[in-house]
Amino acid sequence: MQQNQTISALLVDDHSLFRESVARVLADDPGLEIEHCGSIREALQILSQRRFDLVLLDHDLGSERASQFLPAARQAGFEGRVLVVTAWISGTEARRLMRQGVSGIFLKHAPLSELSESIRIVAAGGTWIDRSFAREQSMESSETPAPLFNDRQKRVLRYVVEGLSNKEIAWHMQISESYVKAILQGLFQKTGVRTRGQLVRVAFEQYEDQL
Repeated sequence: MQQNQTISALLVDDHSLFRESVARVLADDPGLEIEHCGSIREALQILSQRRFDLVLLDHDLGSERASQFLPAARQAGFEGRVLVVTAWISGTEARRLMRQGVSGIFLKHAPLSELSESIRIVAAGGTWIDRSFAREQSMESSETPAPLFNDRQKRVLRYVVEGLSNKEIAWHMQISESYVKAILQGLFQKTGVRTRGQLVRVAFEQYEDQL
């Protein structure tokens, strides 16, 4: 993007007061053109009608999540960049969004002047990570790395995620049910959970790359 070129941005946030207030303030900047809507579904409709350089996307949109946006937007032909603007996000989810192609994470407690700055940096091809979030990321990276699973554990984990019972898993893997239970206990210990439901949730949130 050329310097001094107007940046067109679409703000997607399900809190109408927040998005209307932020859009009004940002629109006072002569270098920005801002539209806004309250859902990914609305955003995709708007993006199909006109071109935007940037989407400012809330992480938690009620029944929708930021991770649902990018694949659908790319499929619809959106070639711009995405800056997640959120009150809070876990380190795991942030890393997943960055791997997915998001260009930055902006936390809502920061001043609006920084939001304008982050918009320009991301629109120009850069990356923006909130300073406090970057510190959190650094602390997380210094902690013990996520446990890796062996091949049998990965297979059992996939079957659990698919909703299979111990008996069905045993049949698929041609092993005994007691062996399945032993593998599950190992998964529980490695992930720090106590139930199958918790295991499924943790698998999606933290170990999706191993499924």
